[in-house]
Amino acid sequence: MALERDEVRGKPAGAAGAAGAADAAADEPSPTSSGVARRGVALSGAQRAFDLVVAGAGAAVTAPFIALFALAIRLESPGHPIYRQTRVGKDGVQFTIFKLRTMVRGAEFTGAGLAIQEGDDRVTKVGAWLRRYSLDELPNLWNVVRGEMSIVGPRPTLQVQVEQYTERQRLRLAVKPGLTGWAQVNGRASLPWSKRIELDIWYVEHRSLQLDLTILARTVRMVLSGHGLYKGETGGWHPPSGT
Repeated sequence: MALERDEVRGKPAGAAGAAGAADAAADEPSPTSSGVARRGVALSGAQRAFDLVVAGAGAAVTAPFIALFALAIRLESPGHPIYRQTRVGKDGVQFTIFKLRTMVRGAEFTGAGLAIQEGDDRVTKVGAWLRRYSLDELPNLWNVVRGEMSIVGPRPTLQVQVEQYTERQRLRLAVKPGLTGWAQVNGRASLPWSKRIELDIWYVEHRSLQLDLTILARTVRMVLSGHGLYKGETGGWHPPSGT
């Protein structure tokens, strides 16, 4: 979930193979977006029902905790405790994502901008703790209930990032974005951007209920370990030169 790891012929078995699958996929002919969509029709109804049950229950159970976290955020620093940002969802449709604010107000316009590194002085004390356990993503459950996101899927990205996608990379937009996904459990923010997108495309081309359950199980381990929480030297997206 960020709450932002091998496979043999589509069956997940560990991190090295997943990365290898992404490399191989980049060299193979890409299926069309319509082909991916047709294969996913049978999953859509069941996945939406699963999303509503899990996200509805999750939103209800976590509501008191979100309220407490929001109070702690507000006491530590000025600004609304719920952070809203426009992201790109399924088929390129934009929506407003909800998160708990983990940085000082206006942080995206100061310092390193959208890039966040470990030890970033724009991250508040409460925010650092929330980010460590991906608790800042809990309000994403509201987006799932609203139908803008799914429990499992590629993490939603910004319009400026989508504008740099190749035709193949736009396959990432064939499904709803998720709280957690295949790229998340295979390195998340520490992954080079192109590798992260390839892993997401691999998920789109191979998604199934079994794979989703595997991703959810690995997400628990990822959150507890804190692996890949920050981009480091090689991970993450880099804005176009001149911007």
